[in-house]
Amino acid sequence: MPSSITVLAPATVANVVCGFDVLGFALATPTDTMHLRLTDTPGVTIINEDDYNLPTEPTRNVAGAALLALLREAPTGTGIEVRIQKNIKPGSGIGSSAASAAGAVVGANALLGNPFSKDELVRFAMFGEEVASGVQHADNIAPAIYGGVTLIRATEPRPDIVTLPAPELHVTVVHPQIEIKTSDARQILKKEVLLKDAIRQWGNVGGLVAGLLKHDYDLIGRSLEDVIVEPVRSILIPGFAAVKEQSRLAGALGGGISGSGPSIFMLSRTAETAQAVAQAMRRIYTGLDIDFHTYVTRICPLGVQVVPTEQLQPHAVL
Repeated sequence: MPSSITVLAPATVANVVCGFDVLGFALATPTDTMHLRLTDTPGVTIINEDDYNLPTEPTRNVAGAALLALLREAPTGTGIEVRIQKNIKPGSGIGSSAASAAGAVVGANALLGNPFSKDELVRFAMFGEEVASGVQHADNIAPAIYGGVTLIRATEPRPDIVTLPAPELHVTVVHPQIEIKTSDARQILKKEVLLKDAIRQWGNVGGLVAGLLKHDYDLIGRSLEDVIVEPVRSILIPGFAAVKEQSRLAGALGGGISGSGPSIFMLSRTAETAQAVAQAMRRIYTGLDIDFHTYVTRICPLGVQVVPTEQLQPHAVL
């Protein structure tokens, strides 16, 4: 077993429009870089190597909380130090907290000889998400660990994660430079929904899963509709309606809010279309005089990766 390890933890898109808290997928870029090593001091030590000033007290840090959950089931006296370089901006809506939590538990598992299954790692990492949002949810965690597209059928009494083989899909993300905290975005959601809206949402979730499995791009596009969460959360994101409309006109299959926002994602069949969508997004936010970042990537079949240090390359901040 190695005494130190380096991992790349991917950004993720959660909800995937209609699948609130149950669907997510991993992005090829950007990724956080994390270095972990075993120490003689029991417990967790957090060292930040970026300028986000995130807490280093393990119980208040998402990576720390996830590692503490793992250590409760690891050999007594185990100590782990984790150095975190975040390239996924906190509050961007593409799974920054999930990348930290997932990367931490995958790296720790490798240090300990991989005694835990992926489902168990999801369970540990969800403690990190609880620190970030007040709720244990896995729609970012699961794709960060498993890669590709994942369906979270259940999280209680234990995670039940279903991987969904998907066709090649390119992803365009725009991140307007405003911050929306996941905890705040959850607070504004309705506590009850109309039965007719629930039925329509179930149909869209089933259609999206079927479209992915059948590689039916038209069905995927028709199913990217949210009648429950998006109408509420979209009011927090300036330019949202224009981005959706212009992205469709540019050829996107569809898309919506990434996680709790403010990032917006769009799916496309080709890289060329994804680039055209990025151009449309840039025009909108330039016109609104709002700073933004765009990113053109793809759904990545890989989750957190353990890599030799010499293979590391710089990763862009989204």
